[in-house]
Amino acid sequence: MRDPAFWWAERSATATLLAPVGACYGAIAAKRMARPGRKAPVPVICVGNFTVGGAGKTPTAIALARLLLASGICPFFLSRGYGGRVAGPVRVANQHAIEVGDEPLLLGRIAPTIVAHNRPAGALAAAEAGADVVVMDDGLQNPSIDKDLAIAVVDGRRGIGNGRIFPAGPLRAPLEAQFDHIDAVLLAGVASRAAEPALAVAQRRGLPVFHGELRPALDAVAALAGKPVLAFAGVADPGKFFATLEANGIPVVIRRPFPDHHHYTADEMAALVARARQDSLTLVTTEKDMVRFGGDPAAVDLIRHAAVLPVTMALSDSATVGAMLRDAMRGERAPVAF
Repeated sequence: MRDPAFWWAERSATATLLAPVGACYGAIAAKRMARPGRKAPVPVICVGNFTVGGAGKTPTAIALARLLLASGICPFFLSRGYGGRVAGPVRVANQHAIEVGDEPLLLGRIAPTIVAHNRPAGALAAAEAGADVVVMDDGLQNPSIDKDLAIAVVDGRRGIGNGRIFPAGPLRAPLEAQFDHIDAVLLAGVASRAAEPALAVAQRRGLPVFHGELRPALDAVAALAGKPVLAFAGVADPGKFFATLEANGIPVVIRRPFPDHHHYTADEMAALVARARQDSLTLVTTEKDMVRFGGDPAAVDLIRHAAVLPVTMALSDSATVGAMLRDAMRGERAPVAF
């Protein structure tokens, strides 16, 4: 599914028409979020966002895990495995994206990763496998498990869009209700007008706002600089990927956006390779897209010809964020299993 354009427009008749449906959806979501969660055997740090789609959650979760690892703490990632067919709990090893989803494959490169639709069961599996702390990639709106620290990532460019609740807008629940369940905000990139409402609520509530920036890998930028490319991406905001390429001196001649978590067909992959050859362009995509091709015989040609532009979340105040993580580790733990 692609995000409707009216979600990100200041005024839209469609959004206005859908607003009553959004109000009902939001009331149900807020009531659900208010349910008490189960206490996990180890601390739980949740990285989520207020809106449907990506805001930089996975790169942020990875950045936090790296801070924990640097402190001698053993984190396990916990993911629902969106787009995968495995319910879990299962530890990510050599599975394909169609089984566990694409994001867990990226997370598993950094730290042990558990995929589980049932998050309390996933946290228990992580604890039994030796986790000191669980870092949840998404799950802010899921009340099944108690979070010791919840951080909401706000994309500086897209913010909260039109500020309406799904399906009238991108919000997963009323903004104020979601703020009841977070401890800090991470602003990814430079704040636009669309991000200001969330930052204003954080300021009013006295919540810390940290800043981060998605930075591409320098070696990948150097290898692609000046080369005309055909860029394709099946992520929540392909436009951000295309803009990152351009901002780093990589001319994007053709843009091919696909829906988030898109599973490419053999025909789509062959068409990308053929068009790049026809126009003498270099294929380039995201890490998240590339992991979906693993184990697919139809993707061999595409993998051979496509370059990847990895990105990392650079935190402007990693020392303060690290201290906040360590504080979250000191909470009292439940000695019993679920």
